[in-house]
Amino acid sequence: MSEHNQVKMVGMNYDKDRPAAENPIKVQDLSLRDGHQSLFATRGRTEDMIPIAERMDEIGFWAVEVWGGATFDTMHRFLGEDPWERLRTLKRYFKKTPFSMLLRGQNLVGYRNYADDVAKLFVKKTVDNGLEIFRTFDALNDYRNFETVVPVIKECGAHFQGCICYTLTEARLGGEVYNLDYFLKKAKELEDMGADSICIKDMAGLMAPYDAYELVKTLKANVKPLIHLHSHFTSGMSPMAHFKAIEAGVDIIDTCMTPYAYRTSHAAIEPLVMSLLGTNRDTGFDIKALAEINDILEKEVLPKYKHLLDDTKVSMIDINVLLHQTPGGMLSNLVNQLREMDALDKIDEVYKELPRVRKELGQIPLVTPTSQIVGIQTVNNVLFDTKEERYKMITAQVKDLCYGLYGKTSVPIDPEVQKKALKGYDRGETPITCRPAEVLEPELEKAREQIGDLAVDDEDLVLYALFPVTGKKYLMQKYGREEMPDSLKPITLKDVEKQAEMIKKAKAGQLIERSKPENIPEKSEYARVFNVFVEGEYFEVGVDEVGGAPVITYAAPAPAAPAPAAPVAAPVAPARQVAAPKSPAKSAPKTAAPSPATGTPVKAPMPGMIIKYAKNVGDAVNEGETIVVIEAMKMENALPSPAGGVISAINYKSGDSVAKDDVLAVIE
Repeated sequence: MSEHNQVKMVGMNYDKDRPAAENPIKVQDLSLRDGHQSLFATRGRTEDMIPIAERMDEIGFWAVEVWGGATFDTMHRFLGEDPWERLRTLKRYFKKTPFSMLLRGQNLVGYRNYADDVAKLFVKKTVDNGLEIFRTFDALNDYRNFETVVPVIKECGAHFQGCICYTLTEARLGGEVYNLDYFLKKAKELEDMGADSICIKDMAGLMAPYDAYELVKTLKANVKPLIHLHSHFTSGMSPMAHFKAIEAGVDIIDTCMTPYAYRTSHAAIEPLVMSLLGTNRDTGFDIKALAEINDILEKEVLPKYKHLLDDTKVSMIDINVLLHQTPGGMLSNLVNQLREMDALDKIDEVYKELPRVRKELGQIPLVTPTSQIVGIQTVNNVLFDTKEERYKMITAQVKDLCYGLYGKTSVPIDPEVQKKALKGYDRGETPITCRPAEVLEPELEKAREQIGDLAVDDEDLVLYALFPVTGKKYLMQKYGREEMPDSLKPITLKDVEKQAEMIKKAKAGQLIERSKPENIPEKSEYARVFNVFVEGEYFEVGVDEVGGAPVITYAAPAPAAPAPAAPVAAPVAPARQVAAPKSPAKSAPKTAAPSPATGTPVKAPMPGMIIKYAKNVGDAVNEGETIVVIEAMKMENALPSPAGGVISAINYKSGDSVAKDDVLAVIE
């Protein structure tokens, strides 16, 4: 702790005359999952959780959420980490506190419903790796999507927490759709399924304090499981909602450590501890121990993630969320997507169109994956629709939703939108009414054949089955068949300090273009490359960790956002033994394919990742046929051929990232 904090703590005794509370409020900490997911894009690394893990284990939390949500995807895709290894590693430090995860029902930790065989194996392996509490939700509150995972959770002896996604069609609780009767009916369904606890999942921070009181009071009077409140801070109402819920008898609430709290995350634990001190709901937590954890996070962890934090937002709250109901993670994704497409000026149109799209798609709650489904379709409508035609570019996930693959919507989908979405749909044009997974074929054996010996255990197999493109890429890197890019490796505080010093010099005009020195030392394997952006100018800075002098080259001015420094690998735990990897050859940086001199180009309408090509070079194609499928913000878009002809060039492969207007294929 800082000297200032030490003095304050020495002078005050918070435990004096503090008897145990009659009914202490239980608290789940979300810092190690939802906290960093909400504030810095789920980029928190395992190595930065270890310094506080044992201290957090001593606090007395009901549980700590460490997994699920976007972590599984982000870890293997952007951090070069094995999601399963995080569970095993953290379990060595948390001896007493149960682990909780966010499970998206039949979606698991992905963005579509997976086959039953994949869902069953996922739950079993998750328990094997140390998970004890499954916070289980469905984006449509369609609990048929729980029918596969819940029995396995129960068989494994784990805690099944069923969620009700909280959403509104009016400013406050009530109305024809999402009213008190709706939420009570859902709670009773969860109780009948054997829920050990029921979570009210307020993902956008929409819950008003007196609505929280009424809802919790009603649930406590009518169902037996523990009631758990999860409410994001986004609108600023969650601390007040917490207090009214506590008055109404809520059993558990979610909070974060202060450095990971507020904005689009959750309310902080420390003010709650102090506010309940000496009451019959006193947490019993040691405020001094919490302060020590905060000090470590502030000084030793958060500086590594400064480049991911939004320092342009002045206000701690976003009252507009009460109007557009967009969860914070979804909102930041929309902004980034529009920025990459040079269309950030369209954000107000997106906000205006979003409620309309949500209504047409059945007034669905906005939570992963439906928040992405509605959000990306809204962006597509704003950017590609014309006065004559709406829904010109419909994502694969909207088509799946209209078919019923995600479940039943609260109100019917607009029939005209549904008809258009299902025109030519490969599963058929008549929506299903059964449990969605009933129409899905088993996936595990096919995945096992495709991945072969690259998957050394069931955990690898599940990862590939959930994320075939990025999962395979990660496994290739994990086992040394491809080199892991520097951008996926962790950085240290020393790296942060060096980058800050370089920026300081650049601003002071101390970076100058110079010729290569005659006696430059040989570049070692530890050499690092930093991208430094200063007022529209871009500097590429090489720093050698082993006695090498910095070598600075100057590039043409380029307006770009600050990029994270290329990092040094620092494993957090011993890896499982695998065969010695072959030394991979370094690949040259990929450059955008040039526009063709002849032929019709198929251009990327947005930045994204290539999922697959539907055609090969030499194939004949008719106008309107799908050429390539591109993923943007985790949603898939099938790009049609702009003309008939023959495919003369394909410029990328599955897994490649592309920018807007890159030429993906050429038709002669």
